[in-house]
Amino acid sequence: MSINSLRDEVFAYAKKKYGTSPEYLWASSPDAAVLRHSDNNKWYGLIMRITYDKIDPHKTGAVDVLNVKLTDMLLLDLLLKQEGIYYGYHIKRGKWLSVVLDGTVKPEAVFHMLDLSFEATASKQKKEQTRPPKEWLIPSNPKYYDIVHAFDDADTIDWKQGAGIRVNDTVFIYAGAPVSAVLYKCKVTETDIPCDFHSGSLTIKKLMKIKLLKRYEHEQFTFGRLGSEFGIFAVRGPRSVPNSLSFALNK
Repeated sequence: MSINSLRDEVFAYAKKKYGTSPEYLWASSPDAAVLRHSDNNKWYGLIMRITYDKIDPHKTGAVDVLNVKLTDMLLLDLLLKQEGIYYGYHIKRGKWLSVVLDGTVKPEAVFHMLDLSFEATASKQKKEQTRPPKEWLIPSNPKYYDIVHAFDDADTIDWKQGAGIRVNDTVFIYAGAPVSAVLYKCKVTETDIPCDFHSGSLTIKKLMKIKLLKRYEHEQFTFGRLGSEFGIFAVRGPRSVPNSLSFALNK
């Protein structure tokens, strides 16, 4: 594979997946091209042509390199042990790598590192949009809603939407006292449904639709068990599900 063909493949990949076109910013370096986010303008990739000796004193000639940023330092250290991957050119310390685009590193591996760099440099809002589906533990108060019989007549219902919850997330519904147990596993099928509900201290501005996937017996995941086995001593709002509890709930 030629240098130019892999450079072009990177550009095509960034355009297709992220809608990004290369930007040529320097007249003195006409081959250097930046890939950056549209919202925060941070670079997630920089392709430039350099002489090989700038990153490897044992090699000669010119080579294209892709500079990417990683935040996982353990992964960065592992990648640096692989052929064709070096500390970032111009940035000898920090979290940037230079990946040669001469065929030494397979295209799939190059694209994966570009994806990691995109995630590492993305804005908080974009990271939330591109994150994989997540599991949540959410509370319900029997004083306001008959949660025990919530799915008696339909397998999909409207529910108050918590901050950060998105379509395809999984929610486990915990019923407060006197039930004090996890009752349901549901999938989020729709979000951001407008709502204007006020009753005492309860205000609901957005709803989501959740579909029932599984029921749990009242004695399976009680408040006492959540604390003693999984370290959860309060469920006051939507919270991430620990791996240990996720494993138990999904068995």
